[in-house]
Amino acid sequence: MTQHPLWSDDMWLPLMQLYLKKPEGVKPLYSRPLIQLSLELHIEPQHLYAQMFRLRRPDTPSLQHLWQSYSANPRKLSRDVKRLRQMNGFGTAGAFYEGVETVDSFETDYRPIEADQRLTPMMLTMILDLYFRLTPITMVAETPEVDELARLMRISPQLVVEVMHNFLVCDPCMKHSDTSLPLYKPCLEIWRRYISKEPEELAATAAQMRTYFK
Repeated sequence: MTQHPLWSDDMWLPLMQLYLKKPEGVKPLYSRPLIQLSLELHIEPQHLYAQMFRLRRPDTPSLQHLWQSYSANPRKLSRDVKRLRQMNGFGTAGAFYEGVETVDSFETDYRPIEADQRLTPMMLTMILDLYFRLTPITMVAETPEVDELARLMRISPQLVVEVMHNFLVCDPCMKHSDTSLPLYKPCLEIWRRYISKEPEELAATAAQMRTYFK
């Protein structure tokens, strides 16, 4: 596995603390605690997820020593993780990226979009998946699937419908052309990200993302 440029051995400690959190084991890729740790460390969730499998089966002497030191001593682990978080610079990308223009694309997926603070690109992805499962006539607040997704994401069904109407404008198969809609640009970005991929990939990603809201 290729090492992440921002990864350091200190990061094993908060990752191990998350791994040991009940129910103990590898946490789902889009679980909220894993995403929060990912944002804290500025390291993609996919990398932390893969590192968790290494924790499950320690493959180096250093990881084996880590288990011996902390697995039966959660207080010591908690204390050392707290100390790490208090260290100046821990979990920041400043030193590595100093003087370098970067695009933190994965982090923006979990931050509110400028057009509507109630929404994130991750939420738009989940709504896009639902968009492909419905027909335009069923893209209304009263449709059970719309209501269920809105409840899961803790937004109104009307907002889910508004997003789907923006996807109608993005869809070249539909005769909608009002690109002045406030949500059109962020919806178009998500549309372009997935439209060239297999539908199963979007469906699988959206299904995994549901874990974040549970």
